[in-house]
Amino acid sequence: MNLQPVQERIAKLAEQRLAALDVADDRLAEAMHYALMNGGKRLRPFLIYATMDALNASQALADSAAVALEMIHSYSLVHDDLPAMDDDDLRRGKPTCHIAYDEATAILAGDALLNGAYEVLAAAQEVSPQQRLELITVLGRAAGSAGMVGGQAIDILHVGKELTLEQLERMHLHKTGALIRVAVQMGAICAGASDPQTIKALDTYARAVGLAFQVQDDILDIEGDTAVLGKQQGADEALNKPTYPALLGLEGARKKAADLVEEAVASLSGLPGDTSTLEALARYIITRDH
Repeated sequence: MNLQPVQERIAKLAEQRLAALDVADDRLAEAMHYALMNGGKRLRPFLIYATMDALNASQALADSAAVALEMIHSYSLVHDDLPAMDDDDLRRGKPTCHIAYDEATAILAGDALLNGAYEVLAAAQEVSPQQRLELITVLGRAAGSAGMVGGQAIDILHVGKELTLEQLERMHLHKTGALIRVAVQMGAICAGASDPQTIKALDTYARAVGLAFQVQDDILDIEGDTAVLGKQQGADEALNKPTYPALLGLEGARKKAADLVEEAVASLSGLPGDTSTLEALARYIITRDH
C-alpha cells in the first residue's frame, strides 16, 4: 500500500483550497498552512479515495471532500495539542502549532480550518448540490458533539478513571473513529452509492478500522519511539488515560486489533469494485509504527 501519491495529491489540492479562502490576517493564514501542511499520513483522504475505488467511481469526484476532511482532522490535532487539552509540544515531529506560534493563534487557526472545511465542501463543483449538502451534514455530525468533539469530552472527563471495555469503545468510536467512519461515508456519497447493503458493509468496515486504529495508537504509546511517532511516546500513560493495553494487556490489545481487522476485511466481500486498497489499509493500520 502506497500512501505517497495521496499525500502528494492532498498537498497540491490543499494548497489550492487554502489559497482560495479569504483569510483576513497573514499570521493566521501562515498558522493554518503550518497546521495543515506539516506532514501527516493523510489516512482519511486515502480512505475516501479507496472507497471510490471499491465503488468503481472516479477519485476526482472526491477531491474537495478529501481536503475538507483533512482540514477538520488538522484542526482537531491543533486543539488536542493545546495546554488545556493534551498539552503536547510535538506533532508529526515538529513543534505543535501553539509552540510554533502562540496559544491564541493556534486556537484561531484551528477554528479557521474547521470553518474553512465547510467552505470547501460548499464550493465543490465536482459533485451535485444534493451531494454537497449530504457531505456537509455527515461531516458536521462526525466532527461535532455527536462525534469527535463528544468523544473528546468523554476522554477528558475520564482521565484517571477506570472504564469498562464497552465504555472505552464508545469513547473511541466517537473520538477517533468518527472521522475514519465518515471518510468512508463521504466516499460513498461522492460515488453516488445508494444500495443499503453496500452502505452497511462499508460502515461495518469503517467502524472496525476506526477502533483498530485506536488500539494500535494505544499500543504505540507504550512501545513506540518518539522520533518515529512524531509525538511524545508515553504521553497517554503519563496522563493516566484509559487505554486498551491498560484494560486488556498488550497481548490482549494486539489480539483485539487483529480481530477488528479481520472483521473489516470480511465486510468487503460483495462490493462492486476493487477492494484491495481498503483491505491493505485495514492491515496497515495495525502494523504501522507511527
